[in-house]
Amino acid sequence: MGWIFRRICSRLFSRLLRGEAGLIFVILFTAFRYRNVKGTLWWKAIGDPNLKNHCPPPQTCRSAVIFAPLNMKDTIRRAAERTISMEAEAITGLLERLDESFEAAIECLSACKGRIVISGIGKSAIIAQKIVATLNSTGSPAIFLHAADAIHGDLGMVQQEDVVIVISKSGESPEIKVLVPLIKNFGSCLMAITGNTASYLAKKSDFVFNTTVEQEACPNNLAPTTSTTAQLVMGDAIAVCLMEQKGFNMEDFAKLHPGGTLGKKLYLRVADLYPDNGKPEVKAMQPVKEVIMEITRTRLGVTAVTGDDGKLIGIITDGDIRRMLQKSDSISHILARDIMTQNPKTILPSEMAVNALDVMRKGEITQLVVAENESYLGILHLHDLVKEGLI
Repeated sequence: MGWIFRRICSRLFSRLLRGEAGLIFVILFTAFRYRNVKGTLWWKAIGDPNLKNHCPPPQTCRSAVIFAPLNMKDTIRRAAERTISMEAEAITGLLERLDESFEAAIECLSACKGRIVISGIGKSAIIAQKIVATLNSTGSPAIFLHAADAIHGDLGMVQQEDVVIVISKSGESPEIKVLVPLIKNFGSCLMAITGNTASYLAKKSDFVFNTTVEQEACPNNLAPTTSTTAQLVMGDAIAVCLMEQKGFNMEDFAKLHPGGTLGKKLYLRVADLYPDNGKPEVKAMQPVKEVIMEITRTRLGVTAVTGDDGKLIGIITDGDIRRMLQKSDSISHILARDIMTQNPKTILPSEMAVNALDVMRKGEITQLVVAENESYLGILHLHDLVKEGLI
């Protein structure tokens, strides 16, 4: 490396003689910066086993070594921890603002004969859309109205019986100031979700949901982060309160969510599944050979054992068959009643399919006998639940 240094010095001296002092300063500064990185930071990284695999030699990734600090991981983690802590504190702070005014606002929303119209602009508009989606899925009809579009014709969707909620951190946005008096002219109840209770929006609203935050998680205290989280949580609180006020239960939820796995968990019943399977059945006095043939015919790995009156008295699984073969060389004298399991786990056809899955998991079984009033109806297999996407 010595000859390289001598060559650089020689060229710098010749340029100095030609009066190129500014260029020499840039070259020297760059050389010093590179030497500092190469001689200090990079070798520190090589000596640190935690960073060795993440810091290639300067020749392969020189710019990354120059500009990436060694404690980058710690910096990232601290930024994430700070963000989460600040937003968690902001959410906890909302508890102090749940007063009688909040209760009155919820009662007004619960008694609303129209729809809940939620408006906002910028990031608040995105939060408004999410709250609208939550309200619609939990039994409170809601629509989204963009504040900018509202003053260009979309205001026509607002009816007198609607309740309008406007979301704005400052409550002073120009679009909001134009929109508020127009809503008031409709005679609709106006509510605000805002972080500025002294704002124009708050003063003109009938009810105010206070979402004031001390500071945004953004390092510059500019990008909406903590404030939008507070708005979102307040929206969830409103939705849940309305659910409880209206007595919205799982059956109601299932009616609004018929699609996907979530819908199936809420409305799919045992009666919807087991009739598609065969109905394996033997009598207590039938020989084991016939039991094996019946289990093989339906391919469910099990057969029910019933009495002469059709009542369920037991089951035989393919596991029972294997255990029998381990104990006996001859099976000609063995009957179904000799190897059956009495009082098997059963489930009603009216039960939810997801409840049947819970029974199977707890009992570590793959089949359930479907029975009602001791009458054998059929077999529900774990594969039926897998096919429907419940697992």
